[in-house]
Amino acid sequence: MLSAASKLLLRRGGVSKGHVQNIAARGFAGQKSFHIDTPTNNADVPFDFTEENYELVDKILSKYPVHYKRAGMIPLLDLAQRQAGGWLPLNAMNKVAQIVEVSPVRVYEVASFYTMFNRNPVGKYFIQLCGTTPCMINGAQDIKKTIMEELNIKDGETTPDGLFTLLEVECLGACANAPMIQLNDDYYECLTPETTKQLLQACREGKPPAMGKWGSLPMNGQVSCEGPLGKTSLNEIHVYKTDASRFKKGSVDPASVKKHMAY
Repeated sequence: MLSAASKLLLRRGGVSKGHVQNIAARGFAGQKSFHIDTPTNNADVPFDFTEENYELVDKILSKYPVHYKRAGMIPLLDLAQRQAGGWLPLNAMNKVAQIVEVSPVRVYEVASFYTMFNRNPVGKYFIQLCGTTPCMINGAQDIKKTIMEELNIKDGETTPDGLFTLLEVECLGACANAPMIQLNDDYYECLTPETTKQLLQACREGKPPAMGKWGSLPMNGQVSCEGPLGKTSLNEIHVYKTDASRFKKGSVDPASVKKHMAY
């Protein structure tokens, strides 16, 4: 059924009904913006934090004033998603709403807005493939084709064994090492079809390659964003020295703050 906005587009002309239906059916980050009950995700399927995670809930809430619990909504949703296996069931969102003392719709609004939250189940290895310009011109579509052929799934689908989910997304901010994917929390960069196959096989074996020193892993052997010549600049780290006794008298002259902070 078309929305009022879609019907308005049709009345104004220039847009076909089929195109409008396609727009109306599009989801947010591969998901619909509304909830649909399923046998495994409805109001009757219970969710509660584990005892260990309740300790993390208290730690998260302790960072905010007692009357501003809602400020912890996003980290609590992230915690719930990790406990649920990479996605947010309906009652996980309801539990967060209960904890931060807001109506559930306030949590639904946040969870449906941010693409980091998955309101449908995803595979153990959630592959987000960057398809934006730098990755595209460096072979992202070849990587996408390799993944689809290797796993026998299409964009937005999950393998029957629940091991992999593939989703093409917008820029992931690793343009210097394009093409790349985000695999759960980790970035695998400088991919080729061959190294992509190796990565998928390692995941099948339960041994995804560990991240490098700088928190990502270029699959061509380079270190972080270094070029073929290695590190060519910023070879020295300047260590600023400060006077350990600068506040010994318990006060500081505002005019000398920069000096005290080693600016």
